Amino acid sequence: MNTKYIDLVNQTFDFPQDEFKLENKTLQFHDIDLMELVEQYGVPLKFTYLPQISNNINRAKKWFGDAIKKHKYKGKYNYCYCTKSSHFKHVLDEALKNDIHIETSSAFDIDIVENLKAEGKITDKTYVISNGFKRSQYVTNIARLINNGHKNAIPIIDNYEEIDLLSEEIKGKFNVGIRIASEEEPKFEFYTSRLGIGYKNIVPFYKNQIQNNKKVELKMLHFFINTGIRDNAYYWNELSKCLKVYTSLKKICPTLDSLNIGGGFPIKNSLAFEFDYEYMVDEIINQIKLACEIEEVAVPNIFTEFGSFTVGESGGAIYEVLYQKQQNDREKWNMINSSFITTLPDTWAINKRFIMLPINRWYDSYERVLLGGLTCDSDDYYNSEQHMNAIYLPKYNKEKPLYIGFFNTGAYQETIGGFGGLQHCLIPSPKHILINKDADGNISTKLFSEQQKSEDLLKILGYNE
Repeated sequence: MNTKYIDLVNQTFDFPQDEFKLENKTLQFHDIDLMELVEQYGVPLKFTYLPQISNNINRAKKWFGDAIKKHKYKGKYNYCYCTKSSHFKHVLDEALKNDIHIETSSAFDIDIVENLKAEGKITDKTYVISNGFKRSQYVTNIARLINNGHKNAIPIIDNYEEIDLLSEEIKGKFNVGIRIASEEEPKFEFYTSRLGIGYKNIVPFYKNQIQNNKKVELKMLHFFINTGIRDNAYYWNELSKCLKVYTSLKKICPTLDSLNIGGGFPIKNSLAFEFDYEYMVDEIINQIKLACEIEEVAVPNIFTEFGSFTVGESGGAIYEVLYQKQQNDREKWNMINSSFITTLPDTWAINKRFIMLPINRWYDSYERVLLGGLTCDSDDYYNSEQHMNAIYLPKYNKEKPLYIGFFNTGAYQETIGGFGGLQHCLIPSPKHILINKDADGNISTKLFSEQQKSEDLLKILGYNE
C-alpha cells in the first residue's frame, strides 16, 4: 500500500519540481541541502536564497521583452522593485545587479535610496517612483533627492494637496505621476481604493493643477489593483478604464509618456500553483497597444513595481515539531518550536498560504495534523480551516525529530513581524541565514542575524538600561 508521505505527494502533485527535490531522502530547495542547514545552524531559522531574486527579475524582463518584440510595441519597459516588500540591504544589493529601478512608499525609503547612491549602486538615471500618502518628512526627503540632482525621481500624486506641498520645497521644475484610485472587486469591503484620485477626477485635476503650472510636468499615470494581476473580467475591465484615462490625458498632455501598471504578480503558494505569466504580459501589452491605436495616441513606456514577486520566492523558514497534543478524537496538534504570529504574521493576519513541506522523514507514514505555535494566543496556528487544504505530515514520533519548512516567505514577513524588536509573548526572532550560489554552482551560507537573546528583549523593555 502507498502509505508513505512521499506516496501522498506523488499522488497529489507533479514532483519533483524546479526548486524542490529529494536527495538522500531529505528535501532540497534550489539544490540546498536543508538538513545540512538544520545541522549546521539549528532551528528555528529563516533563510534568504539570494539568486532567486535575480532569477525572478530576469524572468519578468524576458516576458515583457518578448511581448514588446512580438507586438512591435514602441515603448520601453522598466522594472521597479517595491522596497516595502523587504528593505534589507542584501535584498537591494542583489536586486540592483539587474539594471532595475526603485519604488518607495515612505520618508525613510528615500534615506535608503541616498545610501545606495553613495555606494554607487544606483545613479541619477535610476527611476525613483515615490508612492503613498505624503506628509512633511516624506515631502522633504523627496524634495532633497530632486534638489540634489535626481531628475528621474517621480513622486506619484496621491491627493489634491501634494503638488503644492512639493512645489514649496522643490527648486525648479519637477516631474510627477498621478495614481488612479481603482475600484475594488465587488466582494471587497469597500468600493474604491483609499489611494490615488478617482477615474473621473483625473483629467479635471490635471487641468486645474498641472496643465498651466510651469513648475510641474506630468510624466506618468499609475494604475494598481489590490487583488493583483489576474486573468479575470475584473482586472481586464479596470485596465480598460485605466487606458481610457491614459488616452484622454495623452491627447491634452504631450509630456505624459509612461504607464505604471503597479505590482501584483502572484507567487507560488502551492505545489499545484499555475499561472501563465507570459500570456498575461503578452495580453497586457496587446491591450495597451490596441487602446492607443484606436485613440491615435503614442503608446506609453511601461513600468511595473514588483515586490512580492521579486523577493517572495527567495525566503523560507524551518521549524522543529516539538510535541504532539491529541486534544480530542480527531484533532492532533503538532507544536512547533516558534510562533506563526511572530515569524510568519501573514498566516494569521490575512490567512496567507505558503508552501509547507517536511524536510525529513518523507519515507515514513503520514497523518493529518494541525500546526500550533508556542505563544499562548488562540490565533497562533496554521491549519486546514484557515487554508484550502488539510495538512499532512509524517507521523509524530518523539524518538525521530521532524523538521518542517515554509517556503516563498521572503516578502513582508520580517517587517510586519518587527524584525529585531519585541515579539508576541516574547518569543525570540529566529536566526537568519543568507544563501548564495557562485557561477560554478557552489552554495555558500552566512549568518545574517543571531536568534534574539533574553537580554535583547529586556533592554527594549527597559529592564537592562
